[in-house]
Amino acid sequence: MQIEANTNININTKYYSGSDLYSEGAIEDELLKMVTSDTVDNDPQEILRNDNRFSVLYHFSPQRADLLRWFPFSKDQTLLEIGAGCGALTGFFLERLKRVVAIDLSYKRSLINYHRHKQHIKDLNFEIIVGNIDKIEICEKFDFVTLIGVLEYAKKFSPNSHSDSNGYEHFFNLIKKFLHDNGKLIIAIENKFGLKYWAGHREDHTGRYFDSIEGYRHQHGQDDGAEVETFGLVELKNLLLSNGFSNLQFYYPYPDYKFPIEVYSEELKPSVDTLLGSPPNYTGEMLEVFSIPHAYLNIIKNDQFDFFSNSFLCVASI
Repeated sequence: MQIEANTNININTKYYSGSDLYSEGAIEDELLKMVTSDTVDNDPQEILRNDNRFSVLYHFSPQRADLLRWFPFSKDQTLLEIGAGCGALTGFFLERLKRVVAIDLSYKRSLINYHRHKQHIKDLNFEIIVGNIDKIEICEKFDFVTLIGVLEYAKKFSPNSHSDSNGYEHFFNLIKKFLHDNGKLIIAIENKFGLKYWAGHREDHTGRYFDSIEGYRHQHGQDDGAEVETFGLVELKNLLLSNGFSNLQFYYPYPDYKFPIEVYSEELKPSVDTLLGSPPNYTGEMLEVFSIPHAYLNIIKNDQFDFFSNSFLCVASI
């Protein structure tokens, strides 16, 4: 998709290729119109009252920030948001931290983010950069780097990673370059073995039944590698450890990281008395192989909740 950048908009397009490499299509034009319309005054709640489609909910719901609303950010800290998209979490970060730099492959998504949060740019605590993290040069180092729904696309959009021994060495070396010595990487990603997939939900990215459980075998053999890749608990831990992140803290958002109702930790996992409801199905048609709440009850009895959690949230440091 070719898009001409508007030089009157305060977005850094130095590294923009002129083509949006990631797009949801026409819905993004509607989202842009929503945030530039005087009739809704750029109010997410008003937007959601007038449109209940999933894409609108995904990009504008304040529930997205519940993933990290409990996290002890402070106003003297800085954050690099990689894959900021339409700014679902950007506004929350701007409220909690001193400075936020938002990077995204898409100019149109960045434009939506800009119109939602442009009041912060004049204070120099907010910057938007459009481009591929492989190409962007930033001398600044940050207290936090976030990969919220991003790591699964790393091989696709960071092509230099394909020749690495573990496929991600190049990508994580880029991430470490942006972190202070005591900085932290925050990752949110689906669990390839999430219980909802066993129960008949389609895989969130490919739309195939049981795709991640089978190792995305339908994507193997593609010239540019898999379009998407999520991980199990052990795989994700090993991936981070092998790339220099020695201190890992894992959390388990329920029902998932996109719209979390609760976030459990290693120290406090759900008990047999916890009432876990069925996760919502946003992907359309699904099988109903078994009752997820009843299955979770027995999984919890056997201390396997972390393995079958639908999503992971990981805070990692070097």
